[in-house]
Amino acid sequence: MELMRLNKFLASRGICSRREADRLIESGSVTVNGAPAQMGMLVDGSEEIICEGKKVGEEQKKVVLLYHKPAGVTCTQRDAHAKRTIATEIDYPLRVTYAGRLDKESEGLLLLTNDGDLIEEMMRGANGHEKEYEVWVNRPIQASDLKEMAAGVYLEELDVTTRPCEVRKTGEKSFRIVLTQGLNRQIRRMCETLGYRVVHLMRYRVVNLELGDLPKGQYREATAQEVEGLWKALRFGAGQKKQTKAKLSDDGEKHAGRRKQGNQRR
Repeated sequence: MELMRLNKFLASRGICSRREADRLIESGSVTVNGAPAQMGMLVDGSEEIICEGKKVGEEQKKVVLLYHKPAGVTCTQRDAHAKRTIATEIDYPLRVTYAGRLDKESEGLLLLTNDGDLIEEMMRGANGHEKEYEVWVNRPIQASDLKEMAAGVYLEELDVTTRPCEVRKTGEKSFRIVLTQGLNRQIRRMCETLGYRVVHLMRYRVVNLELGDLPKGQYREATAQEVEGLWKALRFGAGQKKQTKAKLSDDGEKHAGRRKQGNQRR
């Protein structure tokens, strides 16, 4: 096996993303042949590599799981205080981790994989990977608020204006939204800024993969065609955007443009 950086090696074994591997190395959670690992060191796989007390094994086949995450399950592998985590809920023979999070209170499609390169690609918010949600709020939705949301909402807590997105109303108190960024609790913050409280949030799609009729709490393996389509969309994402626009145009108006930070907030 040729030499590769330790963070890439850990990612190739499905342990975590390269970024997370760097954090583990820096924290002293990784050893190589009994010595603390160093940032940027090269390995060839013949070494004894221990990560968080567990020996890193042989490279495994790459898998992608579609998981219907229920509310109450925390996207974490290590939180000792969380009653229900991905690790406690998923019984799968290979070690997998999430590629993109969902809030504990939120439901819907979560991707799990042991492909570190895929995790790395999914975590790059600048690439604009699409995620589609349906949101239910506590009071009737005003059309002007949906326009404002579509144009971009300034989030004071994060000091950032959200990217323009596609939004359409689906009911008196519900709407569909397609995001291309992954700010912390983004939809909930956007709604709160406009005077709404989210009472239920469901994710139906991540890039080209859809929740479909997958039962809550269950998972399935993505097909080879789905994984191929996912990688194609991640690398050449323009076609995916066209697909989503066609979906949303059936029932609702699409809006674009960025809302300036100086606009009046509610």
